[in-house]
Amino acid sequence: MTGSDHPGATLFTRFRESATRHPDAVALEVGDDVLTYRELLDLVERLAEVLVARVGGRPPAVGLLAARGLSTYAGYLAALRLGATVVPLNPVYPAARNRLMCAATSVAAIVVDEPDAAAEIVDTTAIVPVAPPRPADLPPPHREPYAGRADDVAYVLFTSGSTGVPKGVPIRHRNLDAYLDYCVDRYEVGPGCRLSQTFDLTFDPSVFDMFVAWSAGATLVVPQAEELLTPVRFVTGRGITHWFSVPSIVSIARRLRAVRPGVMPGLRWSLFAGEQLTFDQARAWAAAAPGSTVENLYGPTELTITCTGYRLPTDEASWPSTSNGTVPIGQVYPHLDGLVHAEDGGQGEAGELCVRGAQRFHGYLDEAANAGRFLAADGAPATGPGVPAADHWYRTGDRVRVEDGVLVHLGRLDHQLKISGYRVELGEIEAVLREHDGVHDAVVLALTGDNGEIVLRACYTGSPGLDDELAAIATRRLPAYMLPWSYRRLDALPVNTNGKVDRRRLAEELSDLPPTPGGAAIREHLDTR
Repeated sequence: MTGSDHPGATLFTRFRESATRHPDAVALEVGDDVLTYRELLDLVERLAEVLVARVGGRPPAVGLLAARGLSTYAGYLAALRLGATVVPLNPVYPAARNRLMCAATSVAAIVVDEPDAAAEIVDTTAIVPVAPPRPADLPPPHREPYAGRADDVAYVLFTSGSTGVPKGVPIRHRNLDAYLDYCVDRYEVGPGCRLSQTFDLTFDPSVFDMFVAWSAGATLVVPQAEELLTPVRFVTGRGITHWFSVPSIVSIARRLRAVRPGVMPGLRWSLFAGEQLTFDQARAWAAAAPGSTVENLYGPTELTITCTGYRLPTDEASWPSTSNGTVPIGQVYPHLDGLVHAEDGGQGEAGELCVRGAQRFHGYLDEAANAGRFLAADGAPATGPGVPAADHWYRTGDRVRVEDGVLVHLGRLDHQLKISGYRVELGEIEAVLREHDGVHDAVVLALTGDNGEIVLRACYTGSPGLDDELAAIATRRLPAYMLPWSYRRLDALPVNTNGKVDRRRLAEELSDLPPTPGGAAIREHLDTR
């Protein structure tokens, strides 16, 4: 029974329905733990009771500071069981960033792997850290009736913000309803299917992995960090039928010479999102998984995971050719509306992709962030920071062009980009650097390194000798994937004839800079994450 059969479905009722229909099917494989739907539901009910006891009632929101362990997934479902909002945190994020996320969402409890893991985040707040007890110490299952509603916020994720403050994106259960039904049907998911879970919970494709599987009685198979470095071995060794990852994982596997023709014969579906998928990457993966259908997906967090898709033909000779050598992102899903907003304000063949419909979120946590992010129903800019109307279009900020009837992603309209699948707004990094008293201005550029990967390089004007201090500030405030690789002080920033900073000239000056102290460690972390 799918969400479309029950318009009031939530993520938890989807999971519970599968547990009722397929109690003995394996729901989750993570580390050494293998749990059936019956066993996972029982654990979730007991952990929900632990949360209620620790908080003293139902928490409005629950943070997750657990990573790739049973605590992660049991905690996610236990929060949903209580009708609470899930707020994924990341153990490698600076504590200040995680604290900001908790404060913005009224997190009352944090599920952790170890009792002391949340000490820096909890600090002096009223947040209760909860490390799931040993099975022998678990209380009886929670017995209060489930009270979640389709209009409740299921989870909140935070994207990079140009003001230096991350923007909270609340997604309601209702936003996921048509999407999950569409994906379960499109990818033929059911009992016996085994879906990978390559994404961190702070990256919303992880919700696809979990709830496409758990809506259909399939198995979620979670690789550990070291397994992500050998994706082909993971796919073959764990019998994965449905693979979903960022394209850069293909590049990792190719560097290890693991992507050889025919090495993944059991893989049926190969899905990629989060970055532009090149034809070179797609060609290598398709040859390695000859029985697999390859799809390129696209979608910002605000439009609930993915909103377009392109399926590559089985015969490579029928593959399209695009203007930038990347696989098309296809067409907007049939239950959504899409609009290419041209520079002149009308619809066109090239411009900003705008989307509306059931998957579109209802606006940012901070309503001020809504300003400029929507178009009115008639395509005119929607002014003001208020809550957008249901028929307003979300402005993705992504440039697309219609080529041979399908959309091709050309890049960002602004200075936002994706690194390892994570959305990064260069303005947020610049805002952090400008907070130093000795900095007058700062610019961060995304350049292509020798290995083809994106390298962030920062330059600034102001007091001399701040490179190490700025690197230290950035390390405290930003996730590793947002840390600049090098810093350079300039007497003045070059400008073009319009008086704007000439980023092209800056790129030429910064392209051959060696890393600042600590830069090598940053790159090593990014290469092994």
